[in-house]
Amino acid sequence: MAKRETQQQTQKRILILCVDRDGDLEVKAGIKTPLLGRTANIDGAVSLALKDPEEPDANAMFEAVRLYDRLQDEKQPEEVFEVATISGSELGGVSADRKLVNELNNLLDSFNANEVILVSDGYSDEAILPLVESRVPVSSVRRIVIKHSESIEETAAVFTKYIRLMVDNPRYARMALGLPGILVFIFGILWAIDNLKIYPGALYYYGIAIVIVVGGFLLLKGFGVDRATKDFYKWARDYSPPSLPMQISNYTVIAGILCIAVSVYLGIANVNINVAPAADLAGWLNITPRVAYYFITGIIDLLVAGISIVLLGRSVRLYFERDSRLLRNVALIVSVAWSRWVLVGTANVIIHYYKDTSAVVGLNDSIFSIFLFTIIVGILIGVASVLLIYIINRSAKSFFKKNNEEKPEEL
Repeated sequence: MAKRETQQQTQKRILILCVDRDGDLEVKAGIKTPLLGRTANIDGAVSLALKDPEEPDANAMFEAVRLYDRLQDEKQPEEVFEVATISGSELGGVSADRKLVNELNNLLDSFNANEVILVSDGYSDEAILPLVESRVPVSSVRRIVIKHSESIEETAAVFTKYIRLMVDNPRYARMALGLPGILVFIFGILWAIDNLKIYPGALYYYGIAIVIVVGGFLLLKGFGVDRATKDFYKWARDYSPPSLPMQISNYTVIAGILCIAVSVYLGIANVNINVAPAADLAGWLNITPRVAYYFITGIIDLLVAGISIVLLGRSVRLYFERDSRLLRNVALIVSVAWSRWVLVGTANVIIHYYKDTSAVVGLNDSIFSIFLFTIIVGILIGVASVLLIYIINRSAKSFFKKNNEEKPEEL
């Protein structure tokens, strides 16, 4: 084994490689590639020539065999020659190149070549050479041009490529075929209407139709409406609704925000109904306490309800997730609910010390005492909530076990 490897290293192993990039050998003759050896290549070239006598790839294969025979007669003792053919795909592009590379690698496994003599029909050299040279050095290139001009073939190939791109690629087909198609279709309808005397002079509106269609198309493309619509369709198609607790949380957030927004509107409306606007800055400063009072009394109920709804939805989600933050969230709901009375007391204190106290019914000197009482009770509720959270959290460790294992215990 070692002796064979040493012998291969000292030999010049030269592969005469014929490349059929468009896959005519497999498509037209039904012959699987790669073909390795003189006999296999002659049989393949004959089969392809019988199927299509004008096929240049068959002539390239014959040239590869002819070159192999000539080099065999002229070879040096250390030289070893072999002839092979690989083919790509009729699809062209990346598919053809990937297939060529795969077949070339298989050939090099069978015949470990030191260099390659490339035989092609001339047109595809620029695409083939980098693929081969990246794997084995190319010492020579033999171009075969049969019954056609290379420049004409290249021009025809490029023209055909762009025609196929406009027809097959939806991105370009909409612009190159779709827009003219709409205009021709509209022209046909207007022409038929005009000729059938359904509406004489209908063709007069064709110019207007062109402006509307082209203008609409440019607007859609310019502002990316088509891309935005496509992205929205993909999102709607692939959308997967979240879990039920998450849905409840999301819906309560939306409902809570709506309640808060409506509460702000009600507060402003309450001010507009009960407070006449002032004419100057001094007047606005004079009526500021009344504005604050009526705004707070108008906003308070829905504001507290909205915040409580948001926190309630979050509590439902935390309960199903067995998150220990559930206890803090419940305590926060109680504090927000009690803040309603604190805000009422604040509004009463503001209006009580306003010079026009007769505007408020039922005010007396105990207003300030009630306000202090609500604040003290709120503080006591907060302290009691902290202690309750601590006790429940320690007694319900099994319920919050999963959450507690992931992060340290929090109050």
